[in-house]
Amino acid sequence: MNEFWTNIAGWMPAVILPLATITQLTKIVREKSAKGVSLVTWIMFGVANVGLYIFTEKYLALQSLIGLLGTAILDFTIVGFVLFYGSKEVGRSA
Repeated sequence: MNEFWTNIAGWMPAVILPLATITQLTKIVREKSAKGVSLVTWIMFGVANVGLYIFTEKYLALQSLIGLLGTAILDFTIVGFVLFYGSKEVGRSA
């Protein structure tokens, strides 16, 4: 494949994955609630991103750092907020 298009293809997940994750994270923080957010799903996303980062063996490529490792960090941040707000929501209903 043409190097230009390969480079574009590499940047697409580096932009889309973090933006999609930031969208979910922003919603959780603004609403101060993780209601309806799946803890297991975001754990799996985080683990998958770390696995794919290792699999690609492009450890210093900006696309891999941002798109995979950066997104994994955001995924696990969402997990933290789900645990934090989930425990607060349980406390409210008691």
